[in-house]
Amino acid sequence: MMNKIQIALVDDHNLFRKGLIKLINMGDTQQKYHILFEADHGNHLKEKMVTPPFPDIILMDIDMPEVDGFEAVEWLQRTHGDVKVLVMTMLESETAILRMLRMGVRGYIHKDIEVEELHAALETIAANGFYYSEAASEVLHQNLNGLERAGDAVHLSENEREFIKWVATDMTYQQIADKMNLSVKTIDGYREALFRKLHVRTRVTLALYAVKHGLVEL
Repeated sequence: MMNKIQIALVDDHNLFRKGLIKLINMGDTQQKYHILFEADHGNHLKEKMVTPPFPDIILMDIDMPEVDGFEAVEWLQRTHGDVKVLVMTMLESETAILRMLRMGVRGYIHKDIEVEELHAALETIAANGFYYSEAASEVLHQNLNGLERAGDAVHLSENEREFIKWVATDMTYQQIADKMNLSVKTIDGYREALFRKLHVRTRVTLALYAVKHGLVEL
């Protein structure tokens, strides 16, 4: 039997969480998803993430009391880096979108979403892809254009190009090192050099660069 994808909901509006659960269940014809837990805000999330099982995907709001979505995502990066985050929010400002994208979230969508799009987002993220709303995609497109201009000014070695290709997968840095027959220290050097060359700070942005330049297809 296929293991179900474990999902957590973090939002301070109880009615929205209950409606979201109905949307997830409504389109889950293959019964792929299981709602692991709900949380009202970031501090509540931290309490839930003390002992396993942990979620595969967290649907996260931004505007919450006590600990908001930004702080919660930063905490998840430090403590549960393999958990994928799909931001669901009413905030579609360029600042909020870029901040979340740079922090490495897998998706960014508006709360006013149809069941089909919600499931498309979940399926894409579960398959290690990225899913963004139209507004977030536009901001991302503009950001990638700037990244492209920065990338045009630098030369990438064949090893760096291969490294970027593997970065866009779900392989760990240790696995990438093994795949390229290199030491982890060398791989760390490639990563830091590329961060400087391309003016990026996260693995996700490196992966987006790879997609933009045809080095890999998601």
